Amino acid sequence: MAERILSPGVFSRENDLSFITPAAAEISTALVGPTAKGPVEIPTVVRSYGEYLNVFGGSFKSGSDYYTHFTTLAAQHYFEQGGTSLLVSRVAGSSSNTFAGATSNVTSGSTTLFTLETLAEGNIMNNSGSTSSNSSLVSGSSDNVRWEITSANSSLGTFSLVIRRGDDNEKNKIVLESYQNLSLDPNSPNYVSARIGDMTVSNTAGTITTTGDYANRSKYVRVSNVNVKTPDYFDNNGTAKTAYTVYFNTGLAGTSGSEYGAFTAGTGDLYNSVAAAFGSTTPTLTESQGVDPSSQYANIINTLANRDDYRFNVLLTPGLVYSTHSNIISQFISMVENRGDAIYAIDPVYYAEGIADARSQATALNTSYGAAYWPWVKMRSSALGKDVWAPASTVIGGVYAFNDRVGAEWFAPAGLLRGGIPGITMAARKLSQTDRDNLYLDKVNPIATFPGSGVVAYGQKTLQTKASALDRVNVRRLLINLKNFIGDQANTLVFEQNTIATRNRFLATVNPYLETVVQRQGLYAYRVVMDDTNNTADVIDRNMLVGQIFIQPTKTAEFIVLDFVVQPTGATFNA
Repeated sequence: MAERILSPGVFSRENDLSFITPAAAEISTALVGPTAKGPVEIPTVVRSYGEYLNVFGGSFKSGSDYYTHFTTLAAQHYFEQGGTSLLVSRVAGSSSNTFAGATSNVTSGSTTLFTLETLAEGNIMNNSGSTSSNSSLVSGSSDNVRWEITSANSSLGTFSLVIRRGDDNEKNKIVLESYQNLSLDPNSPNYVSARIGDMTVSNTAGTITTTGDYANRSKYVRVSNVNVKTPDYFDNNGTAKTAYTVYFNTGLAGTSGSEYGAFTAGTGDLYNSVAAAFGSTTPTLTESQGVDPSSQYANIINTLANRDDYRFNVLLTPGLVYSTHSNIISQFISMVENRGDAIYAIDPVYYAEGIADARSQATALNTSYGAAYWPWVKMRSSALGKDVWAPASTVIGGVYAFNDRVGAEWFAPAGLLRGGIPGITMAARKLSQTDRDNLYLDKVNPIATFPGSGVVAYGQKTLQTKASALDRVNVRRLLINLKNFIGDQANTLVFEQNTIATRNRFLATVNPYLETVVQRQGLYAYRVVMDDTNNTADVIDRNMLVGQIFIQPTKTAEFIVLDFVVQPTGATFNA
């Protein structure tokens, strides 16, 4: 309340200037495409390649051979090059191919106590069926899971649940997760749903919907239903009630002290026309790795358009090529343009198509939020243990990650210092100087090969047709970085008083950051204006606060000209 100073005295006031600048939100690289397993159309953050494999799988078997997705190759190369965070969105199958998780009932005698459901979706999660020696599951694999109940205690009403890998056996258990002293009492902190989680996440027309009471703590399963609950397990004398102990004495503990379970009823088969989609360098035009892009990418595009929930500054969709999937790629371009905070690495053509095709496709595009790369590359797949052909976008995420790790977003992710692509056996075509000139002229960044240096990203043009600073990747990514940081700071001013103090708080945060960008060679100069000149009385009366950021981005030296002048004997050299 306001002070009323009516008589002499000493009056103390407080002016808190210790507001803490909010930390920058985590910003990932977005990776969209089919995977061997995992939640469908639910963007999921992974922070290592091992975590990616646990959630989305690596290789998969179809027929008599093993395959892997370009999505998995992209994740592998990204983390190998120092990437820290991937926002992975799995697309799967066709509109008529419904994906769902597999389920398994935990029983006591003939009574189902509760049901577990795999978070990953698809029939790859099914392993219920015949067993062989040492209780191994014939259809168990490294991509699915099984469960084991141990230490059931009827006196306490508790039990332990172990999640194991589907391809293990009794003599060689591979434990993925373990939950001790679980309870069927909904009032207990160890209630099975509370400890494991029971939330179902679905994507409907691009909107993520979550149902359930407890957040999913397990990385592999959720509790889909608790059929038997044991509230107030003990009577007033502290004795376990007979009506409840029966569940722990019949079947749950078992004669050997353990009960096992496998999963069934998972639906969804991704791998149609596998030979055409994976085993050939010229996949069928209607499919991309077993997926119909015309119907299966729409939801995830709408989902990723929500920049408040999903933060990323690079977008990768390996497997989509503009010559065949122009409509869906154009929708991704519109999405990143509307977001204004990401750049999209695009593959113009398939492996078998040539330079003229790549140039033709790139000239049809005009955006500073996209960059095209060609040709395809042969890279080592750790999941398969062999070399495979992959589109250039598969490795560009790793190039950007390495560039950011040793430099910054505003450095060019190209050239011998920051554009090298380790792990690449060869490019599909060795480009001559003339080839590189023609590609660069039409906005295609060459993947070049140099003796002694290997395969290198040797261009950094965006797909913007008109010449300006934004026709270069490093400048576009500089703008993305600045908009992300300054936008986050501006968010803290919404609903604050439109006063000089508020403006100064903004300037006190933004100016030092821009100065660090200057020192780190991102800007030549800058100026931030947020004062009475652009916040007039009329602007303030409309509840607006206006700031203007003027920047001079640094330019890269892409064309090095060295003049060698031969002079006659006796010529002098001026200092």
